[in-house]
This record gives sequence, C-alpha cells and structure tokens, in this order.
Amino acid sequence: MTYEELVPVIRRLAIEAGNKIMEIYNSDDFDVKVKSDDSPVTEADEAADALISAGLRAAFPDVMLVTEEQSASHKEQGDTFLIVDPLDGTKEFIHRRGDFTVNIALVEKGVPTRGVVYAPAKARMFFTLADGSSVEETGAFAPETIGETAPIRVADSDNAALMVVASKSHRDQATDDYINKYSVKDMKSAGSSLKFCLVATGEADLYPRVGRTMEWDTAAGHAVLSGAGGKVVRFDDHTPLIYGKDGYANPFFIAYAPGVELKEA
Repeated sequence: MTYEELVPVIRRLAIEAGNKIMEIYNSDDFDVKVKSDDSPVTEADEAADALISAGLRAAFPDVMLVTEEQSASHKEQGDTFLIVDPLDGTKEFIHRRGDFTVNIALVEKGVPTRGVVYAPAKARMFFTLADGSSVEETGAFAPETIGETAPIRVADSDNAALMVVASKSHRDQATDDYINKYSVKDMKSAGSSLKFCLVATGEADLYPRVGRTMEWDTAAGHAVLSGAGGKVVRFDDHTPLIYGKDGYANPFFIAYAPGVELKEA
C-alpha cells in the first residue's frame, strides 16, 4: 500500500459513507441503541461502518483494521493499522445538529500519518494528500473524482488574543478552568473531529480536551492537523499523543497551532 493508493480510497469511502449517513439523517426517524459503555449508536453508525470496513478490507487486505463499531473484537495490537470512526458525533447526529463527521486514518509507528475528515451535513471535507500536506476540498464531493482543493495551514497565533474551540457535548468546568489560563479573544463550540480541522484551517488556535476519547475519535483529525502544521500533545506532560495504545483509549490532550504558548495543566 502506497500513500498514492491510500488517499483516493479513504476519500471515496468517506464520501460514500457520508451519503449513506445523510440518507438516514434526512429520514423521518431512525433507530438509536445504547452500547455497553452507555454511548448511543444509530443505524447510520452501523451502515457507515459496514461500508467503510468492506471497502478498506477489499482495497488493503493485508493492513490491520480498527473501527469503533467493531472495537470489542480488536484483541491484537499492530504497528501499522487503519482506524475508523464511521460517525463521530453521534449525539450531534441524533439531535440533528449537523456537527458529525466520517473519520478514516492510517497510523504508522504510533503516528497518524494520513487521514480524511468529512462532515457531510456541513459540506466540509479535509484530508491529507499523498505527500502528507492537508487540504480542504470544496464542490460536489464526487466519490471517484477529487474536486477543487485548497491547502490549509494553522494560524500564526497571537497569544494575547487566542481563538479557542471546545466541545459542544462534553464541555465541563475542568475544560473552562484550563482555557481561563489563556488570553482568549473568542470561543467556538464544535462537535466531533471538526475541532481539529478548525485548528488546521486557522479558524481556531487551541483545542484542549479534558475528557474521555478513543483513538478512532481523534486519529483522522490529528493527521489533518499535523499535515497543516499543527500539533497534538498529552495534557499532562505535553509529549506527543501516540496511537496503538492498549484498549485504544486516549489520555487528555491539547491540539494547537505551534505558535501557542502552552500552559501547564
């Protein structure tokens, strides 16, 4: 598998999954179930997972695949793997708020190196090119043909007037306490992995996450942010956030433009 082979496939599968998700999103009603960890799952999650998994296994049968909806069956650990969250922001989906995304990424030696984040209800798509740089695509999002793209780059941050993005569904006092250590010009709320992409495009400078996430929640956004010049580090010691951890659970983390002067936790 080369990056040239990978990128068109993950982009196409993200669009096809997004189309399936929007069919269900725009229907009169859809089923919502509760998983063993009390998180919700919809028929859109499951349909998108089945579509993406089948596509990745057909294209790259020798590459380990980790997906949120099949996570209970992932017993092995690998050095290189594809990781998928077929519908990140299920709560946003259920409440029809639009801030949900399709996420597919490649992890190599603990680092997300390529990825795609597609927000079908927002008509925004971000992905890494074969060379590792990140772009935003605009247009009709035809599955087989990449449309017009523009390079994205993190902001040249002003530490006296930072733009901060935080979670819509998981905002808490600990997050606010940390944000208050900075000189903040304004705040944005966003759901799902879109927060990484807002930092990647320069629409925000800083995204702290003081709460539970899994690697499939963050890998694609992490790859896009890295390709735009940004960084993602652990909240506690500011070392790089790595992947392939036991159980695929993340520690708290901070995603940011390198010009931001990070504060201690």
